[in-house]
Amino acid sequence: MNRFLVGAAAAAGLGAAALGSVSAQAADLNYGQRAPYTVAQPLNAYSWAGPYLGGTLGYEWGTVGNSPTKPSGLVGGVTAGYNWQNGPWVFGLEGDINLTGANDTFAPWKFSNPWFGTIRGRAGYAFNNILFYGTGGLALGGLRAETFGLSESHTAVGWTLGLGTEFGLAQNWTAKIEYLYVDLDSSNFVITGAKNDYRSGIVRAGINFHF
Repeated sequence: MNRFLVGAAAAAGLGAAALGSVSAQAADLNYGQRAPYTVAQPLNAYSWAGPYLGGTLGYEWGTVGNSPTKPSGLVGGVTAGYNWQNGPWVFGLEGDINLTGANDTFAPWKFSNPWFGTIRGRAGYAFNNILFYGTGGLALGGLRAETFGLSESHTAVGWTLGLGTEFGLAQNWTAKIEYLYVDLDSSNFVITGAKNDYRSGIVRAGINFHF
């Protein structure tokens, strides 16, 4: 009887030791596991950072210096840019190239702005997926004069300023509404015998894909 009790006690001791060893191994495994990853901002915060590519479509109206013509018409183009974000503040660089149908005729003179492009900085404040921004920089564009079958084109450099609002539709897609004022320097046109510059306002909508 005593031998039986001693054997049972020994078996119980071995079982407890084995359980203790398993528990210790489990604790070691849990200790070695990486803690769940957490982020400092809400998981649904919208990110504006990174490169993007898109297109725009809008309307342009302008005036030509030393001419009563006021070219106007549709304008459309492609846009590329890059954003940096620090909290709600968004900063970026953006460039675009556009074709336009803006033209006007007065008496024998016809003026048109067949194309323009800009390279601009952008700075704005984001309310999650809604961004309000200002923009400005360098502008480059063409001014074309025609009369009695003769035509002359010049490329002029100038500046641009604007305002806009951009909306995040999904994490990779945004849409925007933007106003730009473009001022292109004057050039001496032989067929007009005058210096002709070009100033225009553009209202356009656009859509961007963010990579």
